[in-house]
Amino acid sequence: MQNCAKNVLVALGCVLGLAACSAPPSDNADFSARSAEESAVLFTGVVARVEPVAEQYCRDTTQRLNCDFEILVLDDASAPANAFQTLNRAGRPQIVFTLALIADARNGDELAFVLGHEAAHHIAGHLPQTRSNARAGGLILGGLIGLSGGDPASVELALQLGAELGARAYSKDFELQADRLGTIIAARAGYDPVRGAAFFSRIPDPGDRFLGTHPPNAERQQVVRETAAGL
Repeated sequence: MQNCAKNVLVALGCVLGLAACSAPPSDNADFSARSAEESAVLFTGVVARVEPVAEQYCRDTTQRLNCDFEILVLDDASAPANAFQTLNRAGRPQIVFTLALIADARNGDELAFVLGHEAAHHIAGHLPQTRSNARAGGLILGGLIGLSGGDPASVELALQLGAELGARAYSKDFELQADRLGTIIAARAGYDPVRGAAFFSRIPDPGDRFLGTHPPNAERQQVVRETAAGL
């Protein structure tokens, strides 16, 4: 996407500029290799269908939460395949995709599931919960080291370690919850979340590591299948 500034977050306008130049690929077709233009068309089509569903689900299931999602693309070709949810300074929820993730997705179902999953993190309040857990973990461990007579450097290290442990404490549960809600959102937007979760089969499996941030891929796919079966 040469017309976009590198290493900045850009909204969908730049992607749409490319999308307008290409014939739209089918959401349901599998593409192991696409041009940048074809990826842009596929991505913007998915956003157009999933974003309003995610915002409506957010409004229906929460109170006083900003449900006006902004979908952004990290225009950095060196960034690995990833998507994440954050908030801007005004508190507006943002969902950020890297170019690599958009290019790696085999079909619209995969992009729809990822978008629904990231929206679910905001709807479920995972970001503030993670920050709260990090603060609590830091205060607890730092306080213990301080009470035991630790020097300032040791207390600072304990604060950092405690914050890291606190942030990871419920991260696996948060991911599984986001998988469940993301399945519902993707399905309501007309996509197949089970097919969308097939990308778990192509990424490294985090296994079930102690204090890992993500559950095993097989467990996540099972949660998606069970949730979809109940819809």
